[in-house]
Amino acid sequence: MSFFEDIVAPDGSYKYFVNGEWKVSTSGKTVDILNPAKANAPAYKVQACTQAEADEMFAVATAAQKSWAKTPLWKRAELLHKAADLLAANKEPIVKALVAEVAKPQKDAATEVVRSADLIHYCAEEGIRILNEGKFITSDSFPGTDRNKLCLASKIPLGVVLAIPPFNYPVNLAVSKLAPALIAGNTVVMKPPTQGCVSGLHMAQAFHAAGFPAGVVNVISGKGSEIGDYLVQHKAVKCISFTGGDTGLSVSKKAGMIPLQMELGGKDACVVCADADLKLVAANIMKGGFSYSGQRCTAIKVVLALESVADALVDLVRPKVDALKVGQPEDNADITAVVSKSSADFIEGLVADAKAKGATLYQEFKREDNLIWPVLIDNVTTDMRIAWEEPFGPVVPIIRVKSEEEAIAICNQSKYGLQGCVFTQDVNRAMMLSDALETGTVQINSAPARGPDHFPFQGIKDSGIGSQGITNSINIMCKTKTTVLNLPQPSYTMG
Repeated sequence: MSFFEDIVAPDGSYKYFVNGEWKVSTSGKTVDILNPAKANAPAYKVQACTQAEADEMFAVATAAQKSWAKTPLWKRAELLHKAADLLAANKEPIVKALVAEVAKPQKDAATEVVRSADLIHYCAEEGIRILNEGKFITSDSFPGTDRNKLCLASKIPLGVVLAIPPFNYPVNLAVSKLAPALIAGNTVVMKPPTQGCVSGLHMAQAFHAAGFPAGVVNVISGKGSEIGDYLVQHKAVKCISFTGGDTGLSVSKKAGMIPLQMELGGKDACVVCADADLKLVAANIMKGGFSYSGQRCTAIKVVLALESVADALVDLVRPKVDALKVGQPEDNADITAVVSKSSADFIEGLVADAKAKGATLYQEFKREDNLIWPVLIDNVTTDMRIAWEEPFGPVVPIIRVKSEEEAIAICNQSKYGLQGCVFTQDVNRAMMLSDALETGTVQINSAPARGPDHFPFQGIKDSGIGSQGITNSINIMCKTKTTVLNLPQPSYTMG
């Protein structure tokens, strides 16, 4: 029997997961999952779940959370370790799904699954470190009080966490939400992205097979446009962890008074100073701007290069862009199809706008269906859309600036503030620029990156709310409970 046999319905569609069971929706409807690299041909079908099925899912998650919160911390960690082992041991079908659903190069898809297992293992250990300790606070540290009140503060779970991962990392950014929620004693309802849903359903089977109690992990499928608002506004939801685009702004307005952990994309700038190591910069522009066809929240979205080094930098980057292999994800091409026709249309519009307004395209714009050939765009000016909008594709614009101050001003004018990077050989300049850039993270002499997964990861402005990274995620999925012991008279240790 295949490890994943239970998740497939007799008609070949993929089931959804609730209360420890794989089910077919009563709607009788399915949602097509398209293959971006095969002219958007249908690749899979998943259940189009109903609002009533969402209600059932939240009901069982709420009921299961009470007993799950009483499960010893070591046992929660043990189950997470089992899930991680099963995920890694059964990675090949998940890799296949990632290739077919989101056109992720096969080697990168395999890396995502292994990274996800590592994240779960680390989270299990970090949860034990964080959650087994509380605080003991005495009242006499505050002016005017004696030591007659003893406060015990501990972390307790929130309840049901709604996890909404994105298409570009549908496994890794799912477990980055599930594992912290579960170790903290919460239960989870996950809504995978439409493109990436089958990968997420495969991932859920690892948690099921690990032995998590029924109702602790649940996965609902369907179109976000049909059930998304219903999920985020459901009264059973006590926390939302969301990664995606501008949709998150709408989610935050509809969610109500609950904790939100949201990463909503960015316009990550690469500031190239006059003293930068240009070979290092060029290598990082290629890695940061073009890996996974630029479909990363932390991709380099704009290069702000000092005029004195811009020509030399272009001379280094341009031939590297020309040499990128364009093709199929199964062949591990450097550039593969972007996720949807609408994404490809959007990218094409940005490039056309830049070209019409005088930008220099070092490669001819070329497109076949969702597959867009990589383009380095020079002499971009701030009246062009691509200077401000997030392409999420294999196009990197260069804005030539006269000074570091001009680079800072352009970066900070953006509505986004996820990450940025600075290339300089002067540590003092690096720190000054880092302090000046209005972003959640600044990388020095390296491209923006989410990770390692235990590092804090957060955006400001329209790039998000709250902070991620394993430790921060555990903390945001808990609340503090205090118990105060009132003594009849002040008591002092050894007093």
